[in-house]
Amino acid sequence: MMSGFRSALYTGSVMHHRLRPREHRLRYSIFYLLLDLDEVDVLAERLRLFSHNRLNLFSFYDRDHGEGTSTSPRERIERHLHEARIDSGGPIRLLTMPRILGYAFNPLSIYFCHRRDNSLSAILYEVNNTFGQRHSYLIPVASDAKGAIRQESRKSFYVSPFMSTNMVYSFSVVPPGQDLAVSVIGRDTAGPLIIAKLAATRQDLSDAALMRAFCAYPLLTLKVIAGIYWEALLIRLKGVRMHYRPSPPDRPVTLGRDIACRPLATPSSPNDDMAYERDAVGP
Repeated sequence: MMSGFRSALYTGSVMHHRLRPREHRLRYSIFYLLLDLDEVDVLAERLRLFSHNRLNLFSFYDRDHGEGTSTSPRERIERHLHEARIDSGGPIRLLTMPRILGYAFNPLSIYFCHRRDNSLSAILYEVNNTFGQRHSYLIPVASDAKGAIRQESRKSFYVSPFMSTNMVYSFSVVPPGQDLAVSVIGRDTAGPLIIAKLAATRQDLSDAALMRAFCAYPLLTLKVIAGIYWEALLIRLKGVRMHYRPSPPDRPVTLGRDIACRPLATPSSPNDDMAYERDAVGP
């Protein structure tokens, strides 16, 4: 039975591949919620297992995003779009992990921002580090964009102690539909350094779907933060040097640029990533 929600549940896998100076690779299963920001309160009313700014099995707190205040997420994103002179007024949908039993840590959340005609106008990538800091990259999308969207931005925010900020991010995104794919490549002056990819499939959002996700990925958000520290230890044991942490950027948002739109091969399943990785690192 269809839920009737514009919001949805996406299940799949995430892969990280560090290429040098020591190769390191990891993969884990994951789920995200795609939340239409105009629908969050409706979800909280109709779903028993989901709440807005209130403890539940799953919950979404406004202060977990942006500047960490109770400001409406839509109001905040609309302000950034206006300052960047990007068309807005349509749906804004946030891909993020919710709090589970009151806890969440999102290395990356993605806002899909639309024009009034429902065409995609921009993507905002919101990044958290483990030092309690947050920064976003806002990149416009061409009005005639079709298929995968390719974008890039200079890196201006310290995330991993094993990578400097002297890098450029390249993004390839297949926007949410039945399938969703996101590839992020971090490049320095020597070329690609790290590849991160998400491949996921949509499910209707319901209490039953949320309970299945909880059982399939128990305490996911705690596992994410524990996994970050565990993988950091493994990388350190491989002899990778650590970089000094600079002060965060003065402004909360860095503006990037849309570089091209072209079809991008999507893996036939979350476990089939080799063709996808070849496309992701291509020109």
